[in-house]
Amino acid sequence: MTTNRAERSIKPFVMGRKNFLFCNTPKGAKASAVMYSIIETAKANGLGPYRYILFLLRSAPRSDHPDPEWIEKVLPWNVPED
Repeated sequence: MTTNRAERSIKPFVMGRKNFLFCNTPKGAKASAVMYSIIETAKANGLGPYRYILFLLRSAPRSDHPDPEWIEKVLPWNVPED
């Protein structure tokens, strides 16, 4: 067993560490973590990050948040093909 896949998945974080200097507040750091998580989740599921973020921005605001299963509707494997 190797750790190549894990190491490749964290490479963007290593390459962007100078950009993290701009995350000088807890809210900024949290926002960056959320965005990186969304982008890496899209990549891991074979989706283009831009397309997945668009899907999230278009779908999540219309989701019925009191419904406990709303998050299921915006997971990567529920993204339509078009």
